[in-house]
Amino acid sequence: MHPLAWMDAARALLAQGVGELQSWLFLSLVQPLLWRWHLMYLDDMAYDNLVWVIAGGLQVLLVYALLRPLEWLFPLERWNDRKGIGVDVLYTLINRLGLIPLLLFFTLQPLFDMLLEGMRMHGWRSLNLDSMGPWLRGHPLAGFLLYLVVLDFAGYWYHRLQHQVGWWWELHAVHHSQRKLSLWADDRNHLLDDVLQAAFFSALALFIGVPPGQFVALSLLGGALQSVQHANIRFSFGRLGERLLVGPRFHRLHHAVGYGHELGHGNRARLQGCNFGVLLPWWDALFGSADHGTPLQPTGVRAQLPPPLGQGEDYGRGFWAQQWLGLRRMARRMGV
Repeated sequence: MHPLAWMDAARALLAQGVGELQSWLFLSLVQPLLWRWHLMYLDDMAYDNLVWVIAGGLQVLLVYALLRPLEWLFPLERWNDRKGIGVDVLYTLINRLGLIPLLLFFTLQPLFDMLLEGMRMHGWRSLNLDSMGPWLRGHPLAGFLLYLVVLDFAGYWYHRLQHQVGWWWELHAVHHSQRKLSLWADDRNHLLDDVLQAAFFSALALFIGVPPGQFVALSLLGGALQSVQHANIRFSFGRLGERLLVGPRFHRLHHAVGYGHELGHGNRARLQGCNFGVLLPWWDALFGSADHGTPLQPTGVRAQLPPPLGQGEDYGRGFWAQQWLGLRRMARRMGV
């Protein structure tokens, strides 16, 4: 059989399996809950979105199957135990199953349609990137890559602002407070920070015309690559590769205590850190925040270290403690 025929057969088999699982989950779990909570008017949307929940679950399993053996065989850091990593699994499931970003994307869709209608009445139109070049319409991969670059550029500045705006940093510090970086660490975020980020990128994706299917595909690809960035492995993408794509070494420097993400010395006092790129390190190189040469440092937040190195501040060990303490630090920074 021709290789392409094998690929088509595999895709068809996968689609059939996902479809059957989607129907089973909807009939046995989702539909009874919608009926009980008087939300049956959401049944069509709930059924359609289940496929992306399944895709997120499959992504988690695949990433774990690929990266966990590498962490065990080739760890960058050796810990006495993995205590404190379990809570990151919960964060990962919340994010990778697409609950927050998908909810906001499809919730914002009707609101955005209303906004677009009002803009059209006043002669304004959204920036639909697919319409900027006729060749894009016939090349979906090119459109996908264009959306990836545009969203990643926005992601660089969004991430950099998370470090430069005081109250925002106190939320984002939940992510940086994990001192044992692993494949699970990427999604360790404050829920309010997640909602803000999902709302921003959902609105931006709608504004530039990202189709829903491509939005989910971009989310899945970005999530998988960011799991690699945080994995506890001794690998890098090499001198050239780390300048084309954010790799584990490049991103680990961003997590360095007192160096990669907090006020440092000299130029870093102005930059408030280095290596803010989400998927592409190009923006760090372009805007002067790239660092490829500094030796790897311990990770975490300086404030959580015991005196005299830090203030001994508690960032919480469990999920709810981390959420509450993040809100308290934010309120303190805002003077509330």
